[in-house]
Amino acid sequence: MSALLRQIPANIPQDMRKIRIENSHLTELPRGSFENVSALEYLWLNFNNITVMHIKSLEYLPALKELRLQGNKLRSVPWTAFQDTPALKILDLKHNRLDVLPEHALRYLPNLTYLDLSSNQLTVISRDVFYNWPVYQRSQRVEGQIEAISNAVLALHDNPWICDCRLRGFVQFIKSVGPPIILMNSYLTCLSPKLRAGKFFHEVELNSCMKPLTSALDTNLTVPVGLNITLTCFVQASPSPAVWWTYTLKLLRAFNVSTEAISEETVRSELLIPAARPADAGNYTCTAANFLGNSSVSISLQVGAPWASTISPDHLPIAPAEPGAHVEVRIAKQTVYGITLEWFAAAAVAAEPGETWYTLLVGRYDAAQKDAIYIGPGVNTYSVTDLLPATKYEVCVAVRNQAPRKGQCVVFVTGSDVSQLEQREKLIHIIVIVCAMVLAVPAGMYACTAEARPGCLARCPGACPRRRREGQAQAAGSKESTLDSLPAGSEDGLCRPEGGRGGRQPPARDEPGKARPPHRNSADLY
Repeated sequence: MSALLRQIPANIPQDMRKIRIENSHLTELPRGSFENVSALEYLWLNFNNITVMHIKSLEYLPALKELRLQGNKLRSVPWTAFQDTPALKILDLKHNRLDVLPEHALRYLPNLTYLDLSSNQLTVISRDVFYNWPVYQRSQRVEGQIEAISNAVLALHDNPWICDCRLRGFVQFIKSVGPPIILMNSYLTCLSPKLRAGKFFHEVELNSCMKPLTSALDTNLTVPVGLNITLTCFVQASPSPAVWWTYTLKLLRAFNVSTEAISEETVRSELLIPAARPADAGNYTCTAANFLGNSSVSISLQVGAPWASTISPDHLPIAPAEPGAHVEVRIAKQTVYGITLEWFAAAAVAAEPGETWYTLLVGRYDAAQKDAIYIGPGVNTYSVTDLLPATKYEVCVAVRNQAPRKGQCVVFVTGSDVSQLEQREKLIHIIVIVCAMVLAVPAGMYACTAEARPGCLARCPGACPRRRREGQAQAAGSKESTLDSLPAGSEDGLCRPEGGRGGRQPPARDEPGKARPPHRNSADLY
């Protein structure tokens, strides 16, 4: 009990008659798990983590009478493994995850007196599972021999039974079963479908299964442009079928489709097409399928010109563009794979922003048909993504139920790839940095020349007169300065007359007749 065993021990004594390993960590029963314990009669392996049971895991156990595997994680059982345990009388499989019982599951359990399959995941099983059980077959042979047959207790409660036509035979078996087969709990309950959820087996009457049969009230429809249209098909089937709509072999989006059961065997499916356009014309197919087969019906839709007559307010046709219904459109942001649009309605439209819908038409510039996107009231911006690079597109914005007018469309071309935009951004950054450096150098030079320490004069006392003379000669010979003149210009202001230790000398006055050196601005420093 509660041991850290991960496999069946190999050193079990051969004369062992009862083994009980519970709340441990066993995960499987491999082949020949108990081949050295042929005298074993009772095997309890409850509340482990057993998920796999080998078809020969019970080999060499002819005397086994009781097998308990409660509270494990078995999804299936190799029922033919019980050929090696002909004396088995008690089989406990409750609180596992079994979801299927094969038709011949109980064939190799002829002497069983207790079978517990409760609290599993069984939903649908055939009555033939029990009709093929030797215990049941013996009870049906001769009435005079029934008393000599031992009773067999059967537990099937607490399973999620689906009470449709597939369970019809099993429900009939449960209603008619009697000794020697005794149900531990005869009140088996339906979990689904909804109309039978919570009902007991003896309260329901199930019909035979039926292949889907689809139909439509009208298979040819013609509607004006801009009208909301609903296509409807009816399906008769049992069990309930899966229903879907297709348009030119393309599966339509589920949020435009609603399916509901209107009776036990009839389902209604509706497809909504908002603001029909000429591009919506074509054949729409409603298909239904269950395990018996499938069936479909096609509805042909034609979209014509707008109606001129008066119709119900709930289905307004497309209206001609009014002078006040103009919408101004502009691109707020553009990327390689999309754009962000902004639009501003004219005064007549903007007067009721809470009631105005917009239609956004997006597509390639040369495309005959464009995708329509319907924008709700109060929204004046939308981002279009997943566009192809280096492609010319056209986007139009119009008031709902109106055709776009001139000036309400924008034509643009997406970028070729991301690398071009990245290179452009890098180039802009480089230009900004270079401009900042160019503007910062003159200010730095002025600060250097104005605030330099006098200590530099001690290191170059003889350089100042010579540099001054060279500078004057260069100034006389040429009016253009280069970067080589920078040291001369800078040191000229730092040098002092020899022997001068006092304060800064006043600037010399211009002497008449003497050539004045040309003025150097900040640009000459370069």
